[in-house]
Amino acid sequence: MIKRVFDIIFSLLGLIITMPLLIPVCILIWLQDFSSPFYIAPRVGKDGKIFKMIKLRSMTVNADRVGVDSTSANDPRITAIGKFIRSYKLDELSQLWNVLKGDMSLVGPRPNVPRAVAVYTELEKGLLKVKPGITDLASIVFSDEGEILQDSQDPDFDYNQVIRPWKSRLGLLYVETNSLALDIKLIFITGIAIISRETALSGVQKLLSELGADDQLKHVARRQEKLMPFLPPGAKAIIWYR
Repeated sequence: MIKRVFDIIFSLLGLIITMPLLIPVCILIWLQDFSSPFYIAPRVGKDGKIFKMIKLRSMTVNADRVGVDSTSANDPRITAIGKFIRSYKLDELSQLWNVLKGDMSLVGPRPNVPRAVAVYTELEKGLLKVKPGITDLASIVFSDEGEILQDSQDPDFDYNQVIRPWKSRLGLLYVETNSLALDIKLIFITGIAIISRETALSGVQKLLSELGADDQLKHVARRQEKLMPFLPPGAKAIIWYR
């Protein structure tokens, strides 16, 4: 109940504060192709419930019909204004509406598309025990997801090999340890990440130690080495198939 009250108050404040920014950005998106500035897509929420997530559109119209869910930084579907939007994570601001409605929370594992959730392991299904959020541990650690997948011939395949295993582990750690105090810390670190990614990652390291994360997860979360293929939580083998 306290978390929900927190979400309502701060999502409403967030919408009011960012409205002077959101309105001109929406106009710019509309002017580039005279189509809706919003991208509304199905995502899987708490307990597997499907909801419509609202994002500022950073790609061409109907970009989702190509069947690729993961996006690299040099994806040709990203528009000129979309590159600016993604650089500053402005496309996530409209999701404050989803938080206000109750579909999402300010903090929680990022919501995934139905076909990605369909291949979750039994352990990964634990991510659906809480409402998805705008930010979380994995959002900070993998804020450069587009750069990681840059030049990939198969972004979804590479995502499942090198990013999903650790995003899921970070998400499950949040599910097991979530609290209002943790949410406030993660929101603060997310704000820091806009200014200094290095400082934000240091903040994540401190949190992971407090939460009792294992050494391997803390090592990967430092993001000082190239990501290598690894097992998703609960999987018996590394994903080698497409």
